[in-house]
Amino acid sequence: MVPLKDNNPISTTPVVVYGLVVLNVAIFLYEMSLGENALQQFFNTWAIVPAELTQSFSGGAAAEREWFTLISSQFLHGGFLHVGGNMLYLWVFGNNIEDQLGHLKFLIFYLACGALAGLTQWFFDPASTVPTLGASGAIAGIMGAYIIRFPRAKILTLVPLFIFITTFRIPAIFFLGWWFVQQALYGIASLGATADVGATGGVAYWAHAGGFVFGAVLGPLLGLFSKETDRHRW
Repeated sequence: MVPLKDNNPISTTPVVVYGLVVLNVAIFLYEMSLGENALQQFFNTWAIVPAELTQSFSGGAAAEREWFTLISSQFLHGGFLHVGGNMLYLWVFGNNIEDQLGHLKFLIFYLACGALAGLTQWFFDPASTVPTLGASGAIAGIMGAYIIRFPRAKILTLVPLFIFITTFRIPAIFFLGWWFVQQALYGIASLGATADVGATGGVAYWAHAGGFVFGAVLGPLLGLFSKETDRHRW
């Protein structure tokens, strides 16, 4: 299922969402200009490498850079579908959360969810040497906040039915709830296996599930429900 848009109006221009989309796309275009070896080195340097993050706990000159990868990794992507899918979800769900939190708090929320999602993935596979990258964890945080703030909002969704493709308006609580259940189940199934969002085509399911949960927790703490307007719609 592919979300196309929701039925939630906003009262402010989501400048942070726009900026994040532009920055992610610009960095991806830069990645595409690199050769294969240079790109792998770029990922090794700026993506989260769980084993190196584990080693950073003992200190050393590279410790600060390893912790910075919790932020920098959020702006790296491993392919057109990876960046395209993430930016679509950010576009559909991010504007309403930015509208509720305000621009600065939304940016803090976004980066915090992404960093905590990366730590969740690291927690379940701290010895992995495979770079983990992508905006998915941060966007999962947005989705976690969205489901508790707008559970009844309708999501116009592209749904394949055998050889046909059609659209349905699905309440957010079902669309996002099912998405979260999938990530949690896939995460459980992947225990003991190396997960990667990048060149090998794997998916960091624990980062998705963790980001979603942290988003649902951090959103209210940052004022997700402070606006009196109620845009929950059937």
